[in-house]
This record gives sequence, C-alpha cells and structure tokens, in this order.
Amino acid sequence: MPKTNPKARAQRGKQLRQKPEVWKLRLYVAGQTPKSIRAFANLKALCEGHLKGRYQIEVIDLMEHPQLARGDQIVAIPTLVRKLPEPVRKIIGDLSSTVRVLVGLDLQQVD
Repeated sequence: MPKTNPKARAQRGKQLRQKPEVWKLRLYVAGQTPKSIRAFANLKALCEGHLKGRYQIEVIDLMEHPQLARGDQIVAIPTLVRKLPEPVRKIIGDLSSTVRVLVGLDLQQVD
C-alpha cells in the first residue's frame, strides 16, 4: 500500500471541508398573508447573504396541504424548519430578527 504524502492528505482534507453543504429549509405558511410574504422575503434575503448558492427553500401552504403540518409538528405559522444540515431546527415568526434567525439556524454564535 503506497504511503500518502502529508501535504497531499492535508490538501484532500481541506477540499472535503470546503465542499459546500446544501441547506434544506422548509417554510410553512397559511396563504399569502402579509406575515407569510414578509417571512419568505426575510428568509430569501438572509439565505442570499449567508448561504448563497447553498440552499433550497420549500414553501408549504397549509391552506392547500393542511395534512403536511403533522410531519414537522407545526403548531404556529409561519414556521421555518431547517431539515439539513441536521439536527432539525425550527423558528417561528416572520423571521424579521436577523440575529435571532442566524443563531436559530446555527449560522452565528450567541454573543
């Protein structure tokens, strides 16, 4: 078995760490209410600023698909569910507090 040069191993490890992970986010809303629209706009802006090119947003309208609330145990709307990366996290509200959302998604440490 050939020995691997330490520099090559370090470079390969660095490349693996740099591989962008995809953030799968699910936003539960109930119709096109001002609060739901604001939550989506806030989420989109946050993702573009912090996860550009590494996120997927799925919007689930519970007015059209109420049965889907059970799967993620949704009790209030709008609710954002981070499906990936694990662990699953939930944030309730219109996502207007950027710091709260960043901490909730684990994109920023608590000061």
